[in-house]
Amino acid sequence: MQPNSRWTSGGLFHGLGAYALWGVFPLYFHALAPVPPLVILCHRIVWSALLLAAIVTWRGGWGASREIFRSRRALAALSVAALLIAMNWLIFIYAVTTGQVLQASLGYFINPLFSIALAVIFLRERLRAWQWLAVGVAGAAVANLAWRAGSFPFIALALAGTFGLYGLVRKQVNLGPLLSLLIESILLLPAALLALALLPRPVVGPGIWLLLSLAGVVTAVPLLMFGEAVRQLPLSTLGFLQYVGPTLQFILALAVFKERLDPARLASFALCWAAIGIYAVDSVRAHSPQLLADEPD
Repeated sequence: MQPNSRWTSGGLFHGLGAYALWGVFPLYFHALAPVPPLVILCHRIVWSALLLAAIVTWRGGWGASREIFRSRRALAALSVAALLIAMNWLIFIYAVTTGQVLQASLGYFINPLFSIALAVIFLRERLRAWQWLAVGVAGAAVANLAWRAGSFPFIALALAGTFGLYGLVRKQVNLGPLLSLLIESILLLPAALLALALLPRPVVGPGIWLLLSLAGVVTAVPLLMFGEAVRQLPLSTLGFLQYVGPTLQFILALAVFKERLDPARLASFALCWAAIGIYAVDSVRAHSPQLLADEPD
């Protein structure tokens, strides 16, 4: 369903709520730090599949999935999408549990501009001069971090890369985010259950097990809010709101997790913000909506 051309207060509430929840995800996964990232990922897949299946059943939305399971092309696309989103989730969980939230936030700042580059390469879209400049400045942000910080930003690029490719693949299937993520979770479910059966059971208290069981809720709630926002808001508004998530992650990394923001990293973030500003201003001047990611994290 295409969003309206005018925004509503309810749509703005759902949009801000969705991106704010995605922005504070590090708090949830940081609390699960005693659990190995792969185990956390498997629990997220299992509980997401169960809860999303219940929601879709309650809404009576299984009808649209029949054509998907009959189409080899659509099923193949969703299988690739499932692998990409699983990789993205795992990398993000690893980043949070190992104290690298700043890199994660940089990855999601870069992601929209990386997606633009993918659209040029794979969809043969043409960019205006200012859009090319924005992509180039974002590239300079990554190069600066690799050169001046002395370490290549693998996590940031892996998050931007997997999520950008995920969005590209998802465009091949005309399916809403809720049902799409449910099918992706179902496709991943056998491997997740097998991994949980084979992996050592973590020795943690009941509080951690409760948090693991809430993984489905953590995944579904912002997704449902995002779906309402897409229905009620123009893409241009959502395009700006998507930066709420990485901004909150950036703030959490500094204020809560006490990660160090040295001059090299600060310069890279400044370049990234400049790139976002250039692209946003150009989009407004051209009266075209900003590129919107399907859903983060």
